[in-house]
Amino acid sequence: MSESEKKLWGGRFKESTDRLVEKYTESVSYDKRLAPFDIAGSIAHVTMLGKQGILKEDEVSKIVSGLNEILKEIESGKFEWKEELEDVHMNIEKKLTEKVGPVGGKLHTGRSRNDQVATDVRLYVRHEIENILELLKRIRKAFFIQAKKYIDVVMPGYTHLQIAQPVLYSHHMLAYYHMFKRDEERFKDTLKRVNVMPLGSAALAGTSYPLDRKFTAELLKFDSISRNSMDAVSDRDFVAETIFNCALVMTHLSRLSEELILWSTEEFSFINLPDAFCTGSSIMPQKKNPDVSELTRGKTGRVYGDLISILTILKGLPLTYNRDLQEDKEPLFDAIDTVKLALAVNAKIVEEMIPNKERMKTQASKGFSLATDIADYLAKKGVPFREAHRIVGEIVAYCLDCEKSLEELSIEEFKRFSDAFEHDVLNLMSVEGSINSRNITGGTAKEQILKELEKIEDEENFNI
Repeated sequence: MSESEKKLWGGRFKESTDRLVEKYTESVSYDKRLAPFDIAGSIAHVTMLGKQGILKEDEVSKIVSGLNEILKEIESGKFEWKEELEDVHMNIEKKLTEKVGPVGGKLHTGRSRNDQVATDVRLYVRHEIENILELLKRIRKAFFIQAKKYIDVVMPGYTHLQIAQPVLYSHHMLAYYHMFKRDEERFKDTLKRVNVMPLGSAALAGTSYPLDRKFTAELLKFDSISRNSMDAVSDRDFVAETIFNCALVMTHLSRLSEELILWSTEEFSFINLPDAFCTGSSIMPQKKNPDVSELTRGKTGRVYGDLISILTILKGLPLTYNRDLQEDKEPLFDAIDTVKLALAVNAKIVEEMIPNKERMKTQASKGFSLATDIADYLAKKGVPFREAHRIVGEIVAYCLDCEKSLEELSIEEFKRFSDAFEHDVLNLMSVEGSINSRNITGGTAKEQILKELEKIEDEENFNI
């Protein structure tokens, strides 16, 4: 085996790696995106080695200078990635040795690829979570603005996709605000477990070199350091948790997409989606298809697949590091890439969509949506609610037989079903009255929505 064919780990091997094996085992084709984090970790590590007297000052200077040059080459697109060098770490280390000579090999002192990659992935996830948090804030702001701008728009609320009770459109928009607020909370909580530094754990047992792990953690802005080297190199809980968070964001985006698809149909006609986020038909010139929302539903299943993938990888692994863990990156990268793009595009849709006020109001009074108000009216008159429920059910059946709405009934017709009805029952027959009667914390009354909007504005500092 020639020197050029030898791997950095190939001292005990007599034969070259089969080319098919190199193809099968390489990860540099996708893990090269970790390069900035790998270099940041290496600079921190070698700086610590110099502080501890493990490397000389001039050795540290040469290595750091070489790493910075490599980073510039990568950022400019001039760096040549080599599949036979397996991964991002080996590619960078090999190039470093070519640049600064044998001293480049000292970079790996007191370190293994096992704790190195674990550190890289944590730095990457931390960086991407910050990006996702910004996108989550943007989509929450979009819902907030919709709620504030269209505060007086009424619409039907649904259960079982059947008209249930009238609500404010703003109330519906803020329901999504709260979904994405919980997503933010989950990601922030995940950061606590991401921001733990494994570097210094080496292959699995730690190292005999006198490393100052706390100093390295400070350089890399980790909140703490891992307390068990075996767990540190094999832990990918934070990867699974991050993908789960992404999957739940996609769940919320998919629910939103389903409603936007329904609401934009001719049958609903509740909203007008911006043309820029719809497509046409290749054969039917009249079509305006909500393809972006449909793709969001589809991409949600893809992120679910990423979650199942990482859980399946982890479920049977003995301690500590196993090569299976190389497969953690593609589902992680895919989930993060997908959720970032989905959040960005859906935020723009929400920002630009326009509710059809008149259509929503018309539909809000249909489906006997005021029936519960009448039952509550009877209960307040002393009729047990279950009895009131039965009475109003009979009134609805009567309306169906007579092809009337509740609003069209006279007081005489109401009294056929209960003597508890008085003339004031006719004052209930408006969706606005129904909405504003639900004036409790969390309810749909305008007064409550205005309070909630004020509270959100104070908490979020949206700078509108």
